[in-house]
Amino acid sequence: MPELPEVEVTRRRIEPLLVGRRIAKVGTTKPSYFFLTPPKRLARELRGAVVRSLERRGKYLLAHLAGGRQLLLHLGMTGQLFAAGATSVRLFSAERRASLRPEDQPGFVPDRHTHLRLEFDDGGPAIFFRDVRKFGKVRLLEPGQSDPRLDLLGVDALEVTGAQLFAATRGRKVAVKSVLLAQDVVAGVGNIYADEALFLAHVRPTRSAGKLTRAEAEALAKALHQVLLRSIETGGSSISDYVAPDGSDGAYQDERRVYARAGEPCSVCGTKLRRTVIGARSTVFCPSCQR
Repeated sequence: MPELPEVEVTRRRIEPLLVGRRIAKVGTTKPSYFFLTPPKRLARELRGAVVRSLERRGKYLLAHLAGGRQLLLHLGMTGQLFAAGATSVRLFSAERRASLRPEDQPGFVPDRHTHLRLEFDDGGPAIFFRDVRKFGKVRLLEPGQSDPRLDLLGVDALEVTGAQLFAATRGRKVAVKSVLLAQDVVAGVGNIYADEALFLAHVRPTRSAGKLTRAEAEALAKALHQVLLRSIETGGSSISDYVAPDGSDGAYQDERRVYARAGEPCSVCGTKLRRTVIGARSTVFCPSCQR
Protein backbone atom coordinates (compact mmCIF):
# COMPACT_ATOMS: atom_id res chain seq x y z
CA MET A 1 0.00 0.00 0.00
CA PRO A 2 1.34 3.47 -0.84
CA GLU A 3 2.34 5.21 2.37
CA LEU A 4 3.19 8.83 3.12
CA PRO A 5 6.37 8.98 0.99
CA GLU A 6 4.70 7.48 -2.09
CA VAL A 7 1.71 9.79 -1.74
CA GLU A 8 3.95 12.82 -1.23
CA VAL A 9 6.05 11.93 -4.27
CA THR A 10 2.84 11.53 -6.25
CA ARG A 11 1.62 14.92 -5.04
CA ARG A 12 4.84 16.69 -5.97
CA ARG A 13 5.08 15.16 -9.43
CA ILE A 14 1.41 15.28 -10.41
CA GLU A 15 0.86 18.82 -9.09
CA PRO A 16 2.39 20.60 -12.14
CA LEU A 17 0.12 18.52 -14.37
CA LEU A 18 -3.03 19.46 -12.44
CA VAL A 19 -2.78 22.93 -10.94
CA GLY A 20 -4.09 25.72 -13.13
CA ARG A 21 -5.69 23.41 -15.69
CA ARG A 22 -9.38 23.25 -16.57
CA ILE A 23 -10.98 19.81 -16.79
CA ALA A 24 -12.66 19.36 -20.17
CA LYS A 25 -13.70 15.72 -20.04
CA VAL A 26 -14.06 13.06 -17.35
CA GLY A 27 -14.12 9.32 -17.98
CA THR A 28 -15.12 6.74 -15.38
CA THR A 29 -15.89 3.07 -15.06
CA LYS A 30 -19.22 1.80 -13.74
CA PRO A 31 -20.32 2.39 -10.12
CA SER A 32 -18.32 0.48 -7.51
CA TYR A 33 -16.95 0.92 -4.00
CA PHE A 34 -14.09 2.88 -5.58
CA PHE A 35 -16.47 5.82 -6.08
CA LEU A 36 -17.67 7.58 -2.92
CA THR A 37 -19.34 10.03 -5.28
CA PRO A 38 -21.39 8.30 -8.02
CA PRO A 39 -19.35 8.29 -11.24
CA LYS A 40 -22.04 9.97 -13.36
CA ARG A 41 -22.28 12.85 -10.91
CA LEU A 42 -18.50 13.03 -10.66
CA ALA A 43 -18.15 13.24 -14.45
CA ARG A 44 -20.88 15.88 -14.72
CA GLU A 45 -19.68 18.15 -11.92
CA LEU A 46 -15.94 17.95 -12.51
CA ARG A 47 -16.33 19.07 -16.11
CA GLY A 48 -15.17 22.69 -16.34
CA ALA A 49 -13.52 22.69 -12.92
CA VAL A 50 -10.11 24.33 -12.46
CA VAL A 51 -7.60 22.82 -10.04
CA ARG A 52 -6.15 25.51 -7.77
CA SER A 53 -3.83 23.46 -5.52
CA LEU A 54 -3.01 19.91 -4.43
CA GLU A 55 -2.57 19.01 -0.77
CA ARG A 56 -1.55 15.81 1.05
CA ARG A 57 -3.08 14.79 4.36
CA GLY A 58 -1.59 11.56 5.66
CA LYS A 59 -2.10 9.08 2.82
CA TYR A 60 -4.82 11.20 1.16
CA LEU A 61 -4.61 13.75 -1.65
CA LEU A 62 -6.96 16.70 -1.73
CA ALA A 63 -7.30 18.72 -4.94
CA HIS A 64 -8.72 22.18 -4.21
CA LEU A 65 -10.95 23.37 -7.04
CA ALA A 66 -12.01 26.88 -8.00
CA GLY A 67 -15.25 27.71 -6.22
CA GLY A 68 -14.39 25.85 -3.03
CA ARG A 69 -15.02 22.24 -3.96
CA GLN A 70 -12.40 19.60 -3.21
CA LEU A 71 -11.61 16.28 -4.86
CA LEU A 72 -10.52 13.63 -2.35
CA LEU A 73 -8.24 10.89 -3.69
CA HIS A 74 -6.88 7.85 -1.87
CA LEU A 75 -4.62 5.33 -3.60
CA GLY A 76 -5.72 2.39 -1.43
CA MET A 77 -3.53 -0.69 -1.84
CA THR A 78 -2.86 -0.76 -5.57
CA GLY A 79 -3.84 2.70 -6.80
CA GLN A 80 -1.72 4.41 -9.46
CA LEU A 81 -2.07 8.10 -10.33
CA PHE A 82 -0.09 9.04 -13.41
CA ALA A 83 0.03 11.08 -16.59
CA ALA A 84 -0.68 9.99 -20.14
CA GLY A 85 2.55 8.95 -21.79
CA ALA A 86 3.94 7.22 -18.71
CA THR A 87 5.37 3.76 -19.35
CA SER A 88 6.11 1.12 -16.72
CA VAL A 89 5.68 -2.63 -16.44
CA ARG A 90 3.77 -1.85 -13.21
CA LEU A 91 0.97 -0.40 -15.34
CA PHE A 92 0.23 -3.82 -16.80
CA SER A 93 -1.26 -7.01 -15.40
CA ALA A 94 0.93 -9.46 -13.51
CA GLU A 95 0.79 -11.83 -16.48
CA ARG A 96 2.08 -9.20 -18.90
CA ARG A 97 4.72 -8.01 -16.46
CA ALA A 98 6.28 -11.45 -16.44
CA SER A 99 6.84 -11.44 -20.20
CA LEU A 100 7.13 -7.76 -21.13
CA ARG A 101 10.60 -6.27 -21.30
CA PRO A 102 10.82 -2.57 -20.37
CA GLU A 103 12.10 -1.67 -23.84
CA ASP A 104 9.03 -3.36 -25.36
CA GLN A 105 6.48 -1.36 -23.35
CA PRO A 106 3.85 0.33 -25.49
CA GLY A 107 2.25 3.59 -24.42
CA PHE A 108 -0.37 3.03 -21.74
CA VAL A 109 -3.93 2.70 -23.00
CA PRO A 110 -6.68 3.07 -20.36
CA ASP A 111 -8.00 -0.37 -19.41
CA ARG A 112 -10.89 -1.68 -17.30
CA HIS A 113 -8.91 -0.84 -14.15
CA THR A 114 -8.59 2.83 -15.09
CA HIS A 115 -11.50 4.15 -13.06
CA LEU A 116 -10.95 7.89 -13.47
CA ARG A 117 -9.63 9.76 -16.52
CA LEU A 118 -9.23 13.53 -16.56
CA GLU A 119 -8.68 15.38 -19.83
CA PHE A 120 -8.00 19.12 -20.02
CA ASP A 121 -8.98 21.92 -22.34
CA ASP A 122 -5.35 22.88 -23.03
CA GLY A 123 -4.81 19.63 -24.91
CA GLY A 124 -1.98 18.63 -22.57
CA PRO A 125 -1.49 15.19 -20.99
CA ALA A 126 -4.48 13.52 -19.39
CA ILE A 127 -4.35 12.16 -15.83
CA PHE A 128 -5.32 8.56 -15.07
CA PHE A 129 -6.28 6.94 -11.77
CA ARG A 130 -5.89 3.19 -12.12
CA ASP A 131 -6.61 0.68 -9.34
CA VAL A 132 -6.76 -3.06 -9.94
CA ARG A 133 -8.26 -3.94 -6.55
CA LYS A 134 -10.49 -0.85 -6.30
CA PHE A 135 -9.60 -0.15 -2.66
CA GLY A 136 -8.74 3.41 -3.70
CA LYS A 137 -11.32 6.13 -3.20
CA VAL A 138 -12.59 9.22 -5.04
CA ARG A 139 -15.02 11.71 -3.53
CA LEU A 140 -16.13 15.19 -4.52
CA LEU A 141 -16.60 17.44 -1.48
CA GLU A 142 -18.81 20.51 -1.53
CA PRO A 143 -17.49 23.87 -0.24
CA GLY A 144 -17.06 23.65 3.52
CA GLN A 145 -17.72 19.90 3.55
CA SER A 146 -15.25 17.55 5.15
CA ASP A 147 -14.89 13.77 5.16
CA PRO A 148 -14.79 11.52 8.25
CA ARG A 149 -11.63 9.89 6.93
CA LEU A 150 -9.85 13.23 7.11
CA ASP A 151 -11.47 14.29 10.37
CA LEU A 152 -10.12 11.20 12.15
CA LEU A 153 -6.50 11.66 11.08
CA GLY A 154 -3.91 12.24 13.78
CA VAL A 155 -0.81 14.38 13.47
CA ASP A 156 1.10 14.02 10.21
CA ALA A 157 4.03 11.62 10.54
CA LEU A 158 6.44 14.26 9.21
CA GLU A 159 5.38 16.60 12.01
CA VAL A 160 4.89 14.25 14.96
CA THR A 161 7.07 14.98 17.99
CA GLY A 162 8.53 12.70 20.61
CA ALA A 163 6.29 14.31 23.22
CA GLN A 164 3.21 13.52 21.13
CA LEU A 165 4.27 9.90 20.65
CA PHE A 166 5.01 9.55 24.35
CA ALA A 167 1.58 10.94 25.28
CA ALA A 168 -0.19 8.69 22.75
CA THR A 169 1.39 5.55 24.20
CA ARG A 170 0.59 6.13 27.87
CA GLY A 171 -1.48 3.35 29.41
CA ARG A 172 -1.60 1.36 26.18
CA LYS A 173 -0.78 -2.33 26.27
CA VAL A 174 -0.84 -2.88 22.50
CA ALA A 175 2.41 -3.27 20.60
CA VAL A 176 4.19 -0.02 19.86
CA LYS A 177 4.03 -0.83 16.14
CA SER A 178 0.23 -0.91 16.35
CA VAL A 179 0.27 2.65 17.67
CA LEU A 180 2.43 3.78 14.74
CA LEU A 181 -0.03 2.21 12.30
CA ALA A 182 -3.07 3.85 13.93
CA GLN A 183 -3.92 6.68 11.52
CA ASP A 184 -5.80 8.55 14.25
CA VAL A 185 -2.51 8.78 16.15
CA VAL A 186 0.10 9.22 13.41
CA ALA A 187 -1.16 9.85 9.88
CA GLY A 188 0.74 8.39 6.94
CA VAL A 189 2.74 5.50 8.40
CA GLY A 190 2.20 1.97 7.09
CA ASN A 191 3.94 -1.35 7.41
CA ILE A 192 7.15 -0.55 5.54
CA TYR A 193 8.11 2.62 7.37
CA ALA A 194 6.93 1.46 10.79
CA ASP A 195 9.36 -1.46 10.60
CA GLU A 196 12.17 0.74 9.29
CA ALA A 197 11.70 3.50 11.87
CA LEU A 198 11.49 1.07 14.78
CA PHE A 199 14.74 -0.52 13.65
CA LEU A 200 16.46 2.84 13.37
CA ALA A 201 15.22 3.82 16.85
CA HIS A 202 16.32 0.44 18.32
CA VAL A 203 12.79 -0.25 19.58
CA ARG A 204 11.35 -3.75 19.27
CA PRO A 205 7.97 -3.59 17.49
CA THR A 206 6.37 -6.05 19.93
CA ARG A 207 7.10 -3.87 22.96
CA SER A 208 4.09 -2.72 24.93
CA ALA A 209 3.47 0.87 23.85
CA GLY A 210 2.99 1.99 27.43
CA LYS A 211 6.57 0.96 28.26
CA LEU A 212 8.09 3.34 25.74
CA THR A 213 10.32 5.84 27.55
CA ARG A 214 10.47 9.55 26.77
CA ALA A 215 13.92 9.10 25.26
CA GLU A 216 12.70 6.23 23.08
CA ALA A 217 9.69 8.25 21.94
CA GLU A 218 12.02 11.08 20.92
CA ALA A 219 14.28 8.63 19.07
CA LEU A 220 11.28 7.06 17.33
CA ALA A 221 9.90 10.42 16.15
CA LYS A 222 13.34 11.34 14.81
CA ALA A 223 13.65 7.95 13.09
CA LEU A 224 10.23 8.35 11.47
CA HIS A 225 11.21 11.72 10.03
CA GLN A 226 14.54 10.39 8.80
CA VAL A 227 13.07 7.32 7.11
CA LEU A 228 10.14 9.14 5.53
CA LEU A 229 12.22 12.03 4.22
CA ARG A 230 14.80 9.66 2.78
CA SER A 231 12.08 7.68 1.02
CA ILE A 232 10.61 10.87 -0.45
CA GLU A 233 14.09 11.84 -1.62
CA THR A 234 14.53 8.50 -3.40
CA GLY A 235 11.04 8.50 -4.95
CA GLY A 236 9.30 6.13 -2.52
CA SER A 237 9.21 2.33 -2.48
CA SER A 238 8.24 0.41 -5.62
CA ILE A 239 7.83 -3.09 -4.21
CA SER A 240 4.65 -4.14 -6.00
CA ASP A 241 2.29 -1.73 -7.78
CA TYR A 242 3.52 1.73 -6.86
CA VAL A 243 4.73 3.86 -9.75
CA ALA A 244 5.42 7.60 -9.81
CA PRO A 245 3.24 9.81 -12.04
CA ASP A 246 5.94 9.85 -14.73
CA GLY A 247 6.13 6.04 -14.77
CA SER A 248 9.40 5.83 -12.85
CA ASP A 249 10.03 3.48 -9.93
CA GLY A 250 10.99 4.60 -6.47
CA ALA A 251 14.35 3.46 -5.09
CA TYR A 252 13.87 3.30 -1.32
CA GLN A 253 13.16 -0.42 -1.46
CA ASP A 254 16.87 -0.90 -2.16
CA GLU A 255 17.71 0.72 1.19
CA ARG A 256 15.40 -1.32 3.43
CA ARG A 257 17.10 -2.48 6.61
CA VAL A 258 14.45 -4.91 7.88
CA TYR A 259 11.15 -4.77 5.99
CA ALA A 260 10.52 -8.11 4.17
CA ARG A 261 14.07 -9.26 4.97
CA ALA A 262 13.29 -12.00 7.51
CA GLY A 263 16.06 -14.59 7.73
CA GLU A 264 18.71 -12.26 6.34
CA PRO A 265 21.55 -10.93 8.51
CA CYS A 266 21.09 -7.60 10.27
CA SER A 267 23.07 -4.89 8.47
CA VAL A 268 24.37 -3.63 11.83
CA CYS A 269 25.15 -6.70 13.95
CA GLY A 270 24.76 -9.68 11.62
CA THR A 271 22.06 -11.38 13.70
CA LYS A 272 19.41 -13.15 11.65
CA LEU A 273 16.36 -10.92 11.28
CA ARG A 274 13.19 -12.36 12.77
CA ARG A 275 9.60 -12.21 11.51
CA THR A 276 6.46 -12.04 13.62
CA VAL A 277 2.87 -10.91 13.08
CA ILE A 278 1.40 -7.85 14.81
CA GLY A 279 -2.21 -6.94 14.17
CA ALA A 280 -2.27 -9.22 11.10
CA ARG A 281 0.75 -7.38 9.69
CA SER A 282 4.01 -9.14 8.90
CA THR A 283 6.72 -7.54 11.00
CA VAL A 284 10.49 -7.96 10.77
CA PHE A 285 13.01 -6.86 13.39
CA CYS A 286 16.49 -7.55 14.76
CA PRO A 287 16.33 -9.41 18.09
CA SER A 288 19.74 -7.99 19.07
CA CYS A 289 19.54 -4.34 18.00
CA GLN A 290 15.91 -3.76 19.00
CA ARG A 291 14.89 -4.02 22.63
